[in-house]
Amino acid sequence: MSNEPHVISKRVSSRTTSNKALRINLDENKYGTIAEIGAGQEVARHFFLAGAAAGTVAKTISAYDMQFSDAIYGVQDSGRYVSQSRVQAMLEKEFKLVVDRVSETRSKASRFFAYAATVSAKSYNRDNECHAWCGVRIQTYPNAEPTDIIVHVRMHDNTAEQQQETLGVLGVNLIYASYYYFEDAKKIISSLTDNLSADRLEIDYIDFQGPYFEEVDNRAINLHLIRSWKTRAIIFRPDGTVAVPANMLYKKNVLTIRGSFKPVTKLNVDMIEQGFNAFKTTQNVNDDNTIVLAEISLNDPKGNDLLVPEDDLIHRVALLNSLGYSVMVSDYTRYFSLRAYFRQYTSLQIGIVLGMINVRQIFDEDTYVGVEGGILEGFGKLFPDNTRLFVYPELNAEGELCEFTTLKVPDHLRFLYRHLLENQFISGINCSDKELLRIYSRDILAKLSKGQSDWEDDLPESVSEQIIDANLFGYKGS
Repeated sequence: MSNEPHVISKRVSSRTTSNKALRINLDENKYGTIAEIGAGQEVARHFFLAGAAAGTVAKTISAYDMQFSDAIYGVQDSGRYVSQSRVQAMLEKEFKLVVDRVSETRSKASRFFAYAATVSAKSYNRDNECHAWCGVRIQTYPNAEPTDIIVHVRMHDNTAEQQQETLGVLGVNLIYASYYYFEDAKKIISSLTDNLSADRLEIDYIDFQGPYFEEVDNRAINLHLIRSWKTRAIIFRPDGTVAVPANMLYKKNVLTIRGSFKPVTKLNVDMIEQGFNAFKTTQNVNDDNTIVLAEISLNDPKGNDLLVPEDDLIHRVALLNSLGYSVMVSDYTRYFSLRAYFRQYTSLQIGIVLGMINVRQIFDEDTYVGVEGGILEGFGKLFPDNTRLFVYPELNAEGELCEFTTLKVPDHLRFLYRHLLENQFISGINCSDKELLRIYSRDILAKLSKGQSDWEDDLPESVSEQIIDANLFGYKGS
């Protein structure tokens, strides 16, 4: 996670990890396999230490050797061993074996499960990415079609031993939640970090499939990962599916633009396109090696949660996706924290597209309340390496075009601004049509709610059609 201050309340479960494991062990109708690759057998160990594991664990397995693992689970198209496709293959194989081998001999009330994890833990003398794919496949009632829950986890502990401990607790929480909380997906998410301090791991992806989860919108439920302090940001691909940030951003140049996008307007589209054109003048930036992200913050400029409902956010994301854009929803307030988030995954160029009003916010010293070094620390964190701002013009009170070079900042900061300009940390971008600068989302929303009909021309045609068809954002027909 970013180094931006973030208040996280520790979740302490009324049930310890041992008590959770014991409760499952004492239920003779819960029975299955635990397969863990890459970080020991910590989940299985909790069940054995709790006692009575013979009633729960049919088999444990750890196939560390790649040839053994491939022989058991097959070779995935990606060729990666720590991947979603690998954990899914593990779940399918192990669950089928449990059902095939013991369903005829065990109680007809049995509800079988398989837990699987494939992990890249801290390696000796290597600075590798520490992450895991963990999943569980269960029957929520006897003979039911199975239900899957799969999560992607980033580990922040400094040693392999600590990471193993974290994954052991997480695995027990996941199995327990899938059996006892399956009617409430948000409760499942909240319980995944029971008995773990918040700084030990980050859950940046979750997927629910199967009976009892037909009504779960995986886009909205992933946003709940931010609301429940499991991660700081969720990224959506243009097709609307949730992406694992490390997979999407690794070794990519990143261009981002922050906005409310309620709704996305022609002005927003021009800012994105013109910003990308400017970004591509940067060395080694092109269409093939660059990710463009429209970013929506859950916070206002002062860091206060706007309490935006998840369905409202999903409507905005879907409209941006329909235009072919990837979208990131985050709880970041300051731009330097946004840059730090991207820098976790890439060392290449980072570009931020923003309007003149946003530049004024960056030069507002009240923005840095709580930052020990104030505005200087903020700028030091925003521009340390390969990071640039691309500023879109605005209209002044007389309707004249004003560009970034004319921006007025407080007198005692004017030399700082000049330094950024002369060293090309801040550049201007074009506006393709001055009339676009008269478009304001707040005006469009007011017209939508009043049933006025002169707003469609300010939006991309497909966006206005979707708003009308689905009655989005309070739309009332004229």
